[in-house]
Amino acid sequence: MNAIPESRNKGHFWLIAAVALGTLLNPLNTTMISVAFSRLQEEFQVTYASISWLIATYYVASAVAQPVMGKLGDLYGRKRMFMIGLALITVSSMLAPLSPGFGWLMAFRVIQAVGSSALFPSGMGIIRSVITTNQARALSVMSIFSSTSAAFGPSLGGFLIQYSDWQAIFLINFPFILASFLLAIRMMPKDTPRKNAVPGALDGWGIVFFTALIFSWLFFFLSFKTGVNWLLLVLSACLSIAFYLYEARRRQPFIDVLFLKGNVDVCFVYLQFILVNIVFYSIMFGIPSYLQQVRHYNGQEVGLIMLSISGFGVLITPLVGRWIDRSGSRTPLLVGTLFTVAGTSLLLTLTDASVPAWIFTCLSVLGISNGFQNLGLQSALYAYVAPAETGVASGLFMTSRFMGTILSSSLLGTVFSSQITTSHLHSLMLGCVIISSVMLLLSIRMWLKGGIVRQKQL
Repeated sequence: MNAIPESRNKGHFWLIAAVALGTLLNPLNTTMISVAFSRLQEEFQVTYASISWLIATYYVASAVAQPVMGKLGDLYGRKRMFMIGLALITVSSMLAPLSPGFGWLMAFRVIQAVGSSALFPSGMGIIRSVITTNQARALSVMSIFSSTSAAFGPSLGGFLIQYSDWQAIFLINFPFILASFLLAIRMMPKDTPRKNAVPGALDGWGIVFFTALIFSWLFFFLSFKTGVNWLLLVLSACLSIAFYLYEARRRQPFIDVLFLKGNVDVCFVYLQFILVNIVFYSIMFGIPSYLQQVRHYNGQEVGLIMLSISGFGVLITPLVGRWIDRSGSRTPLLVGTLFTVAGTSLLLTLTDASVPAWIFTCLSVLGISNGFQNLGLQSALYAYVAPAETGVASGLFMTSRFMGTILSSSLLGTVFSSQITTSHLHSLMLGCVIISSVMLLLSIRMWLKGGIVRQKQL
């Protein structure tokens, strides 16, 4: 009697492993390259502002490709899209180390972003269709993989740079690709024929509109280093209004703006998640560059220091999950935001003479906050939306993440445009403190409003 359930649970474990090994490639590759910035600047003779475009284009491609690939998976088969995503990552990881110029490297990174963006929505769709019980547990495992792999990126990248060169950051993807491919072939169910692939199901013009909108805002934020470009601000605002009006009339929109209009609390969750990612990725990219170019630490030393964020994130996440299961997400999220404010404030104390142990300690506080923020906001989101709205809500949640990462690259490009100094780092951290304070106000709003007593099961 127990043999069938045990066999099924074992199959579920390997299915989750197949998806997890694939989906970690996107967050891992977003942060792993951060410790290679100095080498890339030296290799391709570019400025830090140019390097920021290497980050920004990856995020823009991911922000657009995530919902697009998810929609294509729904229409034409999720396993098929998962495999296509792995193939694109394979091609880009093979060609990127051979890049003859910086533009080529950027192009291969965009291909990598599109490929990795196919894995999360397709993989999550497969898991939800196969695992019909204890879905929340499976989804929480996926959340941990996504958040901790991003935090481990600089540490892994640091070791690769120290013992090899920047090309190894792309080659390290192959073990994950191979393992995910072999497990996916064996464990993922075959795609069933889809009858809903009708003309107009994919909002092509909406995708083009959204991409133009993202680039417009990105150019606006990057203009801060030379002064506010009011023309770009007006253009971006007009594009935002026009995009809303266009999508509101669509029966199958790329971004469901009417869903957002009718769920104000959900919008605040998305806003806070955007702010969380601005702070997180500003630190994940800014600190390694500072440690290498100002403090002259090698890749291994930077990797060890950055372990403070990933290590404490891994330790705290399961504990936060149990706390949320018992009492809901409001209080844990508030505590996590307080840790974010404390961590960013502590980084303002760094000087040219600060010892590595103190830098490690400051970053550890942010590692703790990361464990709170990701699970807290995700559980808050699912408490605000009905189970039938989970797909829409999850897609926009991931889009919010990439909006935050795009803004972090703009912030880094603005602050570190000319050079990186301790003074410039303080300016970056001051901006992060201000953003963290806004996050705190949003957390207090959620805590005072109530309504999230226990995390809803999906």
